[in-house]
Amino acid sequence: MNDNEFLALVATRSGMSSQQATAVTQATLTTLAERIDGGEARDLASQLPAGLQGYAFGGSEAAERFGLDVFVERVSGRADVDVDGARDGVTAVFDVLRDVLDPSGYEQVVTQLPAEYADVADQSAPFIRRQT
Repeated sequence: MNDNEFLALVATRSGMSSQQATAVTQATLTTLAERIDGGEARDLASQLPAGLQGYAFGGSEAAERFGLDVFVERVSGRADVDVDGARDGVTAVFDVLRDVLDPSGYEQVVTQLPAEYADVADQSAPFIRRQT
């Protein structure tokens, strides 16, 4: 899958424009790289389309510890979308990641996240767009 296909899936699943989906995808990957350890961020990046890999590299080896609300707020600020839109976008990005990554790679990422992240990073449920 290439960058455009990845971003198109995020746009379709989130109901966002392609420009918004791009911003939310980049913000989600950047925030995720902050939340997981550096080695896992590098592994994640290596499995992404080339144009998205740079967003998934963390700034440090140690993961920052923050909850889902902070994650969504960071994505909202970085992507310049409201919090509900950011949550929908984050859910769509995780859903596309689940489709793109090999199952063990996806599991290694989400197992580093607290249980509350299951709202956006469910390992088994199909994507469901939130109703506003």
